[in-house]
Amino acid sequence: MALTLYAHPFSSYCQKVQIALYENAVAFCYRNLEEPGAGEERAALWPMGRFPVLVDDGVTVAESSIIIEHLQLYHPGPVRLLPEDAKAALEVRFLDRFFDQYVMSEMQKPVFAAIRGDAAARDAAMESARTALDRAYAYLERRLAGRAWAAGDDFSMADCAAAPSLFYADWVHPISEAFPKMRDYRKRLLAHPSFARCVEEARSYRHYFPLGAPDRD
Repeated sequence: MALTLYAHPFSSYCQKVQIALYENAVAFCYRNLEEPGAGEERAALWPMGRFPVLVDDGVTVAESSIIIEHLQLYHPGPVRLLPEDAKAALEVRFLDRFFDQYVMSEMQKPVFAAIRGDAAARDAAMESARTALDRAYAYLERRLAGRAWAAGDDFSMADCAAAPSLFYADWVHPISEAFPKMRDYRKRLLAHPSFARCVEEARSYRHYFPLGAPDRD
């Protein structure tokens, strides 16, 4: 039975999973959550209210990192997104969590406040996000020194998380010239075919970005 992914093209966490699928050319049915009935199907499969959700031969798999690990176990391809070596895999998992927790989560705070229409909360969240993101950018600037990709020479699950995280974070609080390695890394991610495909597929939804999508990327 084919894989089915319940997702939205503009969602960062959905893009994270799509990158993994595209890296290994894994065939799947895309249920865009704007399609009639897709949201109700997703809710019946995973009542926590979040997405993406993957269905694999009747088995429901949730949470983006777990979905990527599931794909590697059950639908492996030429690109290993988690190394066989346990210590190297731990580094990948750590950076995956770092991008999710300290980049994407911080970026989302002013976005969610803007969606709620609370200008004061948005401004406060934006100030907090700038501080948190600069701290994350500085840490990553040091951590990524001498590396082509987040965890080393090979594209991994950490880069699947980094690509949408840094894409949207830079819209909220641009990566300054003080972090040249981070700026270059973001450019490499944008040029990487699997993520470039995600960016193009999401382009028509940019009007959804409540802070105003910049005229770039």
